[in-house]
Amino acid sequence: MVVPDSQIENAPEFKAKTLDSDSRRSHIRLTWVLLILTILLAANWFVLATWNHFVGTRSILWQIIPPGLTLTFVATTFLSLRYSNFWLRWAYRVSVIWLGVLNFSFFAACVAWIFSAAAVLLPFHVDLRLMGLTFFGIAILVSIYGLVNANRLHLTKITVKLPGLPGEWRGRNVALVTDLHLGNVRGSGHSRRVVARLRSLQPDAVFISGDLFDGTTANLDALVAPWKKFSTPEGIYFVTGNHEEFTDRTKFLDAVKSAGIRVLHNEKVEVCGLQIIGVHDGETDDPQLFRELLRQLELDRNRASILLAHQPSNLAIAEEAGISLQLSGHTHGGQIWPWTLMASRIHGRFIYGLNRLGKLLVYTSSGAGTWGVPMRVGTRSEVVLICFEATNS
Repeated sequence: MVVPDSQIENAPEFKAKTLDSDSRRSHIRLTWVLLILTILLAANWFVLATWNHFVGTRSILWQIIPPGLTLTFVATTFLSLRYSNFWLRWAYRVSVIWLGVLNFSFFAACVAWIFSAAAVLLPFHVDLRLMGLTFFGIAILVSIYGLVNANRLHLTKITVKLPGLPGEWRGRNVALVTDLHLGNVRGSGHSRRVVARLRSLQPDAVFISGDLFDGTTANLDALVAPWKKFSTPEGIYFVTGNHEEFTDRTKFLDAVKSAGIRVLHNEKVEVCGLQIIGVHDGETDDPQLFRELLRQLELDRNRASILLAHQPSNLAIAEEAGISLQLSGHTHGGQIWPWTLMASRIHGRFIYGLNRLGKLLVYTSSGAGTWGVPMRVGTRSEVVLICFEATNS
């Protein structure tokens, strides 16, 4: 069952959302860009000032390059929405790597000042230069670890018991993969690695819960080319994430379809008695519209159902609709420390792994790629293999 585009667009909730969404989003984005840019430049100043105080290097290039890379990140982020070329991609990559180094260098600088203050108050003698080099050196090593760790693709295996699971699905495996973020940083090579891992697992179906692409302008056909040579007995299914919604999502959906992947366009399909539902991120973001879409799909509450929805949000709506299992991504588990702590505050226990809300089971994947900073510290990239079992409850 499919909810037609015309029906969605004619819904009062959709019209009300469309009328003022563009101006509101533009204002919010500008505010956030200015705020983030101010914070990043302030962090650059703090790190450079700390380095100069403890280590003593005052090169003009050292004063220019770091903030220049920060400005480059902001500029290339927006330019990438319209343009794509070799130099733009590499400028973006270098700048986001610097942001990762800046993140850990900021905390290294904080620790250096704390130790310096402790040395004055206690007192005890410290070599300021040695201390600065030590803490900043640790920041560099952690950054290198983060780069390497982000490129390791782990396998996570879980078993899920679903009431009303059709007999044909008992003991069978499906794979969940989210957040590849193919684009400026991760290209067709990363796509091939993920497909190769999926092929080795031989799942009966594959679910892609959004952010297959980074939302930037790119050669989309090349990015999805590895998927054209991969298939499963029961199909591969896709819904958009927030990054496919940055601009007109049509081009991303067309690329996915060209690879032989089934786009679940706010619809329900039945495969061997299992209800598989997909709702795009742009629609799940609106609670009223999300609720109405699920109502129109007329789910059978006596049979197991799986919902693909990019974000682990508005979960009460999915639970009310009788969904058995929701498969999501988006959070990246926080990706790098200390943003892991902030993400935990936002998403709670649904930031990662298998959790329950009433009768609804939710699995949130940390994703197979990265956004922005191509590092992972405190999290890992993953492909999830889910084994289905029936339950009498």
